[in-house]
Parts: sequence; C-alpha cells; structure tokens
Amino acid sequence: MTAPSIPVGVATGVGSWPGTDPREAAAIVVGELPALPHLVELPDRGVGADMIGRAAALLVDMPLDTSTTAYRLAQRPGAVTRRARDLLRRDLDALEEAWEVAGRRGTDQPVKIQSVGPLTLAAQVELSGGHRVLTDAGALRDLAESLAEGLTVHVDEVARRLGSPVVVQLDEPGLPAVLAGSLAGVSILQTPRAMPEPEALAVLSSVIDRLESPVLVHSCAAGLPLRLLRRSGAAMIGLDLSELTVADLDGVGELLEDGLTLALGLVPTLSAEPAPGWRELAEPAVTLVDRLGFPRSVLASQVTVTPRCGLAGASPEWARTALRRAAELTRAFADGAEFD
Repeated sequence: MTAPSIPVGVATGVGSWPGTDPREAAAIVVGELPALPHLVELPDRGVGADMIGRAAALLVDMPLDTSTTAYRLAQRPGAVTRRARDLLRRDLDALEEAWEVAGRRGTDQPVKIQSVGPLTLAAQVELSGGHRVLTDAGALRDLAESLAEGLTVHVDEVARRLGSPVVVQLDEPGLPAVLAGSLAGVSILQTPRAMPEPEALAVLSSVIDRLESPVLVHSCAAGLPLRLLRRSGAAMIGLDLSELTVADLDGVGELLEDGLTLALGLVPTLSAEPAPGWRELAEPAVTLVDRLGFPRSVLASQVTVTPRCGLAGASPEWARTALRRAAELTRAFADGAEFD
C-alpha cells in the first residue's frame, strides 16, 4: 500500500447522505466518486447516526449517552454507545462490500472517513452537570486525546478491511462559535468564554498530529479562521465557497501560496429549478482565483470539488446529481474549459 495523500482535481462528498440504507449509499458513492469515495453518515437513522453520535462509536474510554438537550459524557457504555458502534459496523460492512464489488481492493485507491473535530465535539457534548465539555480544560484535553486514539483505531480498521490508504476529514462547523464565545450556556450567566485562537489551534493540532493519515479539516460555516487552519497541520481545508466574504480572500490566498489544497464546496446541497449547469457552478471558483491573482490552472492542481455541505437533507435524486455535478466541474477544470 502506498503512502496516503489527498487527491486533488477530483470530486468527493462532504459526509452525510439521505436515507437509512448503508448498502445503497455505499454503492452510489463508490460508483459516482471513483477518485475519492467516502464512508457516509446516515443521520436519518436517529441517535448514534448523526455527526456527534458517530463520535460515540470512536471515543476510547469516554462513552456518550443522551440528556434532554444533547449528548452527554457517561460513566459507562450504554445503549447510545452500543447503537453508535453497531451503526458504524454496518456502515463499514456496506462499504467493504461495495469496495469488493467495484474491484477496488489492492488498487491503492484512497478512501475518506469523516469525524467531528475535537472543538465542535467539545462544544456539543455535555459534562454530567450540563455544562459543555468546552468549559473544562481537563475534560477538553481528555476528549481530544480520546478522539485521536479512536480515530487511529478506526483508520487502521478501514485500511485493513479495504486494503486501501485512508484520508481523514475532521468536521469543525462549530469552530467560529467556539472562537466567538457565542455558544449558549446552562444559564445566561454561565456562557462558555470565547476561546483564544492559540488554545483552539493547540486542541485541533493535537488530534491532527496523532494521525498518520493526511487530514482535511472541513467546515460549512461562515467566518472560518483561515490563518488558524493554515497552521493546524491539515493538508487540505474544506469550505463552502458561498460563505466566503471579501475579508476571507487574503486567508484563502495564503493557503494556496503555502501549497495547501482546498476542498471547495461549489454544488448546492438542495435541488433548484432550473438545475444549475457546470458553468454556473464553476463561476464563483473562477472569480475567486482571478481576484487572488492565481492562474486558473490552480483549480485543477490545488482544488478538490465537493457539495457545499452534507447531503442528508437532499432528495436521493439530487444527492446523486450533486456528486455528478462535482465530477463535471473537476473535468472542466482539468480540461482548462473557457469560462468567460
């Protein structure tokens, strides 16, 4: 097996997928994303299947349960943790089956797995008293270590079962709120403080540094701290291009100048009438590199194309179409199509 890397100039998915059938989802993703398929999340299955619930299957010695408001750290594994592990096992079985049917085993074809990142996880999981894990420095450190250890085990299992190198995506949709201190607390007088960027960087980097696989840090949120992400150790940064503002341009330019690659969310997560064509979908990316002064060839050499965010809310028809549109964009970028 060759050393893993994150393919560029290709299409991939963000993570979540509509429906509840892991076999159908795996077959579609493996078929539609030949260069970088991913292990999907199916949150329609309920508790244990969403982004935070998936973490319950990964964390080592830190089981999760549910409270009336959120997931919560528990003393011992219970029904929630057991369900999350069972769902992940079914998802892996389905992906392994699709991998075999497609003849991918032993081809050094990379595959991507997704996990919630440590900061978003700590922002969404509660301590026993109802406070967010984010408010306790020791608990935050333990949670990050547990996540890194669990991801290491998970990567090893996926690589063994598929015979393929693994790329890890860490999802951090809560990162801007963590930095801004805009999360709600158990009372108006007990809101979590705004976390300084150096502290957030240390937590995120502690997980990335533990992983031997290349890491993509992804967020669909607005106001991403691009300079923090540039220093995190991630090989690729994923973002929703429609959320960028003029203030973000310098940060994007610095990422590209440093040789990092981007997973640009260009395809809408919900269908529209009329459905946009590839030229319309490509326009924001072309405008971006033009404004930054980069050659348009960067779109083939340093960009992977994705939907803008997860596809759990899409119809099954549009979810498949979104992957095809992403693939069409990568072909247009690679061919140097005329966009003017």
